[in-house]
Amino acid sequence: MDSQQPREQPHDSGKRFGAPAGLFILDIADVRAPMLPDVGGKAANLGELASAGLPVPPGFCLTTDAYRHALSGGGLQMVLSSLVEADASDLDQLNGLAAQARSLVLDAGIPAEVAQALRSAYEQLGENVPVAVRSSATAEDLAFASFAGQQDTYLNVVGVDSVQDAVSRCWASLWTDRAVTYRTINGIDHASVALAVVVQEMVDSATAGVMFTANPVTGNRYETVIDASPGLGEAVVSGAVNPDQYVVDVRRGVIVKKTVGDRLVEIRSTPGGGTERIERSPEASRQQPRDPSPQPCLSDSRILALARLGRKVQDHYGAPQDTEWAIDDAGKLWLTQARPITTLYPLTTRTPSAPGEHAFLNFSLAQGLTRPLTPMGLAGIRLIASCVARTAAFDVPDPRSGPSPYYEAGQRIFFDLTAVLRSRIGRTIVPRVFDVMEARSAALMRGLFDDPRFTVTTRTPLKLFRHVAPVAAKYRVPESLFRGLFRPDSAMKRVGRLSSELHSTFAVPSESTAHQRLGHVQRILGEEVFATVPQVLPLPALGFAMLALVRRILGEQASYDELQTVIRGLPNNVTTEMDLALWQLASQIREDPDAVASMAGKPAAELVQQYRDGNLPPVAQSGVESFLGAFGHRAVAEIDLGMPRWSDEPTHILGVVANYLRLGAGADSPDQQFEKAAREADDQVARFVARARAKSPAHAVVVRTALDRTRRFAGLRELPKYNLVLGLAAAREQLVLVGSQLAASGRIAQAEDIFFLDLDEAETALAGDDLRGVVAERRASYEQELRRRHIPRVLLSDGTEPEATPGGNGQQRPGTLSGSPASSGQVTAPARVIMDPVGAHLEPGEILVAPSTDPGWTPLFLTAGGLVMEMGGPNSHGAVVAREYGIPAVVGVPDATSRIITGQRVTVDGAAGTVSTENVGGGMT
Repeated sequence: MDSQQPREQPHDSGKRFGAPAGLFILDIADVRAPMLPDVGGKAANLGELASAGLPVPPGFCLTTDAYRHALSGGGLQMVLSSLVEADASDLDQLNGLAAQARSLVLDAGIPAEVAQALRSAYEQLGENVPVAVRSSATAEDLAFASFAGQQDTYLNVVGVDSVQDAVSRCWASLWTDRAVTYRTINGIDHASVALAVVVQEMVDSATAGVMFTANPVTGNRYETVIDASPGLGEAVVSGAVNPDQYVVDVRRGVIVKKTVGDRLVEIRSTPGGGTERIERSPEASRQQPRDPSPQPCLSDSRILALARLGRKVQDHYGAPQDTEWAIDDAGKLWLTQARPITTLYPLTTRTPSAPGEHAFLNFSLAQGLTRPLTPMGLAGIRLIASCVARTAAFDVPDPRSGPSPYYEAGQRIFFDLTAVLRSRIGRTIVPRVFDVMEARSAALMRGLFDDPRFTVTTRTPLKLFRHVAPVAAKYRVPESLFRGLFRPDSAMKRVGRLSSELHSTFAVPSESTAHQRLGHVQRILGEEVFATVPQVLPLPALGFAMLALVRRILGEQASYDELQTVIRGLPNNVTTEMDLALWQLASQIREDPDAVASMAGKPAAELVQQYRDGNLPPVAQSGVESFLGAFGHRAVAEIDLGMPRWSDEPTHILGVVANYLRLGAGADSPDQQFEKAAREADDQVARFVARARAKSPAHAVVVRTALDRTRRFAGLRELPKYNLVLGLAAAREQLVLVGSQLAASGRIAQAEDIFFLDLDEAETALAGDDLRGVVAERRASYEQELRRRHIPRVLLSDGTEPEATPGGNGQQRPGTLSGSPASSGQVTAPARVIMDPVGAHLEPGEILVAPSTDPGWTPLFLTAGGLVMEMGGPNSHGAVVAREYGIPAVVGVPDATSRIITGQRVTVDGAAGTVSTENVGGGMT
């Protein structure tokens, strides 16, 4: 046998390396996934492949016991202690500690008993057989983070001394700068990580590469993507070569894309050990006679065989895999690696009952929420969605499971959009709604109109009317519109009565049992809270409709900027009232120099403790109590029941107040800006009326009346959600009481753990089950999702993200990001990228760059010079509040938080919908 070609894995390989190796050596064929703590991720996966009868080169694993034994002499503990305290953003400190750890590992060497076991195992492979020596860390090739390329691999290693040297260097590579930084960022405890080493017979490949059993770019679970290049696979894995790429539709068994690479780099094994890099310049390549249509390095039959092998690997693991493969000179195909594809967004947690492709809209993003929801938060949304569906005459067999169009993926809310796409009237109405809510989602919807899988099948509006009419009738929507148009004062009084009645509607008797409290949670969310939406929403809808009417009447005499001026400084907006109340609180404190001196410079956590102890300065103590009494039910990500309310955790509010105190009073204070905006709006109304009068007195009356309704009612757009959050806060209060009872009985560890259960599980815990283990798993999964940066707006049932497909993201001019105009004006200032408003610091005049915003963010708007959001449309929450405060804003800007860097000077043009800079996209934040 050629010494460069691996032998078939023997069936009795477990005996080949013998008992004397003890805990230090395991045959790859004996390794299984549960042994990951002993063998690391790479070896565990290779063992699983071998156990499934898949073609894996034979070899052995030097276990983590060998690594720990080698380092048992101490020295590394001091580095580990320092890493616990290290800041993930301090790269110099992390790199210094990594270098110190590497030196300790290399100095420790390989203990004699480990070296003897290694020598014996290697000699049983064959005399001077070439091997690949690969690091296999316990924090590697995991379901949530692949850690690909973080540790080292050495190819074509020949001779036992060279193998021992490679093992020592593999151990040290657990502490490369990149590995230490990666673990720190991903929250992996460095002390819990150890390194095993895989030693396998070398495949001297004629062709090699990588294969993804799902498309890693688009997310399509039925496309296998293969990258291939002549020589060793290292050229492809390291990115040294532009490889051939083939895409296979595995459902049809056909190659749907074939791209031939440049093949300018090839890595080959060299006799006696090591590898060489062979490079051809583009010029030399062009001078050589070549076929004008270069041939792929894999035949069609080989491509399809690889794809079939990939599906076998995926079927074994039950999830899409990132594999490495090689084909030797004899034409045999080998698998040299498999790991989960960790970048794919999860599929929906349930499969649609109707056949065919389905499209799901991310409703979390439409609500300005990028983070995942807690399990109880999702349970609450399912109840509310079921209430909406039942009111609209849909059948909902189990309200706790949600209505049939409701789905979850990645712990976020999705709704099945398929019926909308297949309906003529749905295509007309829904994208227009999202034009002003989340404009990018609207564009993606329209992009699916030409997809033959979503052709129109419903051509009349009868089905829509069948479901809208019951809601309109039950809540007397036509009457609300009529009253708003002709009796606006009466309409506002009715809204006031509805809001004041909510507190009694959401009340729960204090003597209720835990089971009864869960019943009240279901009542509040599943029956009561939705009613506020159809009772209030018609009025702001009327207000915006009246603005559109004025635009139609005046035509070019009513520009976009002028219309935006009319809806600045709006009355009756509970969110701007909240923000201005917080600013007023800071202004009152500022009038007391002693209060300012006692609060200035103190961290928010210390101020919170003083507030809870009643020890803040009197003006601050009473002011914060008053503010939280009115707005304490609000929170960041407030549609999630699991998020603490400001009354529970006022750190964010006191931090904002402390920031306001640093700014000092001035002529451009937010309350004065708001009053100025209201005056400018009144002046603009007068100008519009004068222009209409030039047409006719009747036009003037219509325009004056229309703009009066706009000013009265447009601000009410925030009220339905405000009232809904009141209901969520009431439900949360009951759940905390139930959680306290469960914690006292040891069913969960602490009261807040109830938010990592759903209602059924809470009842199970009340019946006596210990659910602490369930809670721990849920918390870990939730923390993992919190780290996810990329969230799709639309997701197809095969996993495809339309935004990631060719043409799905559009083309943008260099140095310019495009979105939707949201608030007119232009500003050039330093950007500050903020992913979470809690504890965030924004200097006056800086441009706030955020993934999205909800009311919990808006206190930051008061000092912002401009706003850029990845999500949203011209009438989304952040856009409306930006207009209220008169700050230029652009929303729906894809990847803004990763393409703009904190401190970078950018220009926001709120009318054009652009964000420009000399170097947008130059790096990560």
